[in-house]
Amino acid sequence: MSEYKVVNPATNRTEREFATATDAEVQQVLERSAQAFQSWRTSAKDERAKILLRVAELYKERADDLAALITREMGKPTREAKGEIYLVASIYRYYADQGPALLQDTPLSPRAGGQAVIRKEPIGPLLGIMPWNFPYYQVARFAAPNLMAGNTIILKHAPQDPESALAMEQIFGDAGLPRDAYINIFASNSQVADIVADPRLAGVSVTGSERAGAAVAEVAGRNLKKVVLELGGSDPFIVLDSDDVAKTVKDAVAGRMGNAGQACTAAKRMIVVGDLYDEFTDQFTAAMAALRPGDPTDSASDLGPLSSEAAAERLMDQIQDAVDKGATLRTGGKRLDRPGAFVEPTVLTDVTPQMRAYHEELFGPAAVVYRVADAAEAVELANSSSFGLGGAVYSADPERAQEVAGLLDTGMVWINNPTGSMADLPFGGTKRSGVGRELGPLGIDEFVNKKLIYTPVPRLLRRTVAARRKCSWPGGVRQQVRFLDGRQAIVEFAQPPIGIAHGSPVGQVLGTRCSSQDCQRARQRYRSHRCSAGPQPSQSLYFGRSNCGAGPVIDEHCHWLPGLGCHDGVGDDHDLA
Repeated sequence: MSEYKVVNPATNRTEREFATATDAEVQQVLERSAQAFQSWRTSAKDERAKILLRVAELYKERADDLAALITREMGKPTREAKGEIYLVASIYRYYADQGPALLQDTPLSPRAGGQAVIRKEPIGPLLGIMPWNFPYYQVARFAAPNLMAGNTIILKHAPQDPESALAMEQIFGDAGLPRDAYINIFASNSQVADIVADPRLAGVSVTGSERAGAAVAEVAGRNLKKVVLELGGSDPFIVLDSDDVAKTVKDAVAGRMGNAGQACTAAKRMIVVGDLYDEFTDQFTAAMAALRPGDPTDSASDLGPLSSEAAAERLMDQIQDAVDKGATLRTGGKRLDRPGAFVEPTVLTDVTPQMRAYHEELFGPAAVVYRVADAAEAVELANSSSFGLGGAVYSADPERAQEVAGLLDTGMVWINNPTGSMADLPFGGTKRSGVGRELGPLGIDEFVNKKLIYTPVPRLLRRTVAARRKCSWPGGVRQQVRFLDGRQAIVEFAQPPIGIAHGSPVGQVLGTRCSSQDCQRARQRYRSHRCSAGPQPSQSLYFGRSNCGAGPVIDEHCHWLPGLGCHDGVGDDHDLA
């Protein structure tokens, strides 16, 4: 029996099943993706951007049909499903608009001179392992930047989202993406391990549970593959103070109950400072109790079912564990008396470290409210979690909120707003919430080779340029200097070049030459030279070999460049002979 099937969580009825890929099909997908990469990697960035822009347009054009699919697959209310689709469109549009600029070479300024850039190049086929809770959005976070970068994608979606997975593959094809640049695969867990280990795969991104992320990362680590992990969270919602408690409560409910509470960045722990606790908790409990679970296709429903019967039972076990160990159940805590994976909106207080609800992520319509004495205790409690994805800090004093935000061990903090997601803002966490970043300018950097391309200057010119950068040039006489490769330059000195050997000029200044013995003597004198601190004149020597154009071959010559600002010890590594 296939694990890929549509089981409507509002009715618990199985509506459609899909065959799992065979091992031979897995190998074919890997080879197809590897072959597609060879041409996609060299495609023009503007052409990639044009395709992503069309992808964004198709999501909006097909919003009604796409929303209906995920409402049936995982129970998301229709209006929330459409909101997800428009967020997805904004992600593809962001990388279409900004991708070419984000992939431009980054120039460097080497101390030794020359030209250097960091070039971002694609690394190869990537595997995306995506969850059920935001079927389109999670894929967009991964696929949009990496297709823009020139990588190819193999996408393994959650078993309960097969129809939406196929719909996304169809959109890419309809938008003009070359065949096999994006391939959906209905793979088993054991096949996923084989895909990650395959040398044709360059990297893997996982959004899901800690267990899934750790299992994939273990295989990737053994095979030296780059990974990005977004694994969940238990985000704090810290209320330091409020001049509008009703609005703060409204935000807390919205931050907790979107997608029936099944969001990694949902506000799962309400941490309230001081005397505000009672007022906040009473209003928050009343607002949670007033929510109306129901048919996700009915606009009158405030929240739909959990994604599956298993998800509902797990949440109930966590709630019951807390109550059995002394937590106060303020509201909810029961299953709804109707078909489907429904759980009442639940509020718990007096939760202690002995309870699962204190340590584990509550993935559903349940929240815990904590009382703390001050901001320091709020930070301590917030950071006691093994997760570190996001968080929110509320205060009428923006500076106070910023100060507390800076103390949280999380990847994201939102001020006076529930933690959310925007196409142009990086997304990711710390600790057991994962590694790496998605979205924004950082999202496109995870699976690219940041290649250094360096063009040094000729050896003599390199040291001269380095000296000019490190030292002050007070101005004065301008002289023409011929360098080792025969090129000439105008150099400004504080005084004309002077000689040190046999009274003859050292170096080639206006065509004057020096002998090998001159250079040897100059080198010895130079290495013993040190100047005192301060704006005193000092000299720099440059040695090398050259054929000076039409003249005879000069075995060695050197340049004595006085007039540089004093810099003690310079020159010990300047021997270029």
